[in-house]
Amino acid sequence: MTVVSGRRAVLEAVRAGAADEVLVARGAHATEGLRDVRAAAEETSVPVREVDRAELDRLAPDHRGVVARIRLPKTIGERELADWPFGQDDVVVVLDGITDPQNLGAAARSAEAAGAAMLVTRTKRSADVTDAAIRASAGALLHLPHARVANIARALGRLRDAGFTVVGLDERAERTVFEEEQPAGRIAIALGSEGEGLARLTREACDVLVRLPMFGRVGSLNASASLAAALYAFVVPGRGGSAGGEPTS
Repeated sequence: MTVVSGRRAVLEAVRAGAADEVLVARGAHATEGLRDVRAAAEETSVPVREVDRAELDRLAPDHRGVVARIRLPKTIGERELADWPFGQDDVVVVLDGITDPQNLGAAARSAEAAGAAMLVTRTKRSADVTDAAIRASAGALLHLPHARVANIARALGRLRDAGFTVVGLDERAERTVFEEEQPAGRIAIALGSEGEGLARLTREACDVLVRLPMFGRVGSLNASASLAAALYAFVVPGRGGSAGGEPTS
């Protein structure tokens, strides 16, 4: 059984069609967030059951009065990338070695907000989709198609075969996001962990490497902040909101 907790994550689980049941703490204050959860559950015919807080405590210690039992969306594999029905201007976000569930969730939230069509992560030495990750994503992980692959460099090759230009976000890159011209068409943007950055083979699989300029005294951003900045400064502008739209080919 998989559960998600917290009102925002539960609401998005219901909206995404992933929730089988919503459990609400008996006597929980009827805030706007909880009313939204109940309304969404009623609209989608998801049962809502009031239970003692002790039951919620056993399922998720930091539940804030509401928990959902969910089915995690099915992930796809590497071979399916080349045949996925991507749109002509779709954006794919590739995470190379993000091991912290909070960072995974925050990166997924940035990707989904920017209209990404898919998230790609590693199967090993990578954060899994857990309650903490889903909460950090504000439910975005339940909406965003997710590919889990054994080899990131090989998966990037599959995306290139599908017509993607692969952009690596690397602090060692010669050109910044303001100096490099945005590629046309499909773009896959790859970033690595905060400590190690992109793995060597991942860097070599990229068509373009760019970095974020650092103007302050702090020399770097965390992974999810870097992704959000790169998406909105380099990938999304001029794409007419087509990322994540209906497939055209």
